[in-house]
Amino acid sequence: MSNYPLLDLFWTMLEFFLWILWFFLLFKVLSDLFRDHTLSGWAKAGWIVLVILLPLLGVLLYVIFRGRSMAERDQAQLQQADAAMKQYIRETAGGEAGPSHADELRKLAELRASGALSEEEFQKAKEKILT
Repeated sequence: MSNYPLLDLFWTMLEFFLWILWFFLLFKVLSDLFRDHTLSGWAKAGWIVLVILLPLLGVLLYVIFRGRSMAERDQAQLQQADAAMKQYIRETAGGEAGPSHADELRKLAELRASGALSEEEFQKAKEKILT
């Protein structure tokens, strides 16, 4: 440990952190390139070559020149995901998709209580609803 001073350890940790940060930015840039439908294939290929051949400069140039549109695409994707989640919740909760499982089970319980269904018919209908 005496051959590797504390300052060298901090410097190594900083280099490692910056290396991981660059990989994060590289994947973010590449995923944004493939998500962008306004760029032509040649423009995408040019950005990929620039990012791979001149790694630090390429990533920084991409963030400088296309950072605003990258943020807009991220925001649009989050809004689409949020709308899809809300639609799924509405359908699952039984909003527009018809009666929910809870409503159907309540009706079955009322039919059983009134004597219109036997216990065996109630259990079979309950299994159908829950599966």
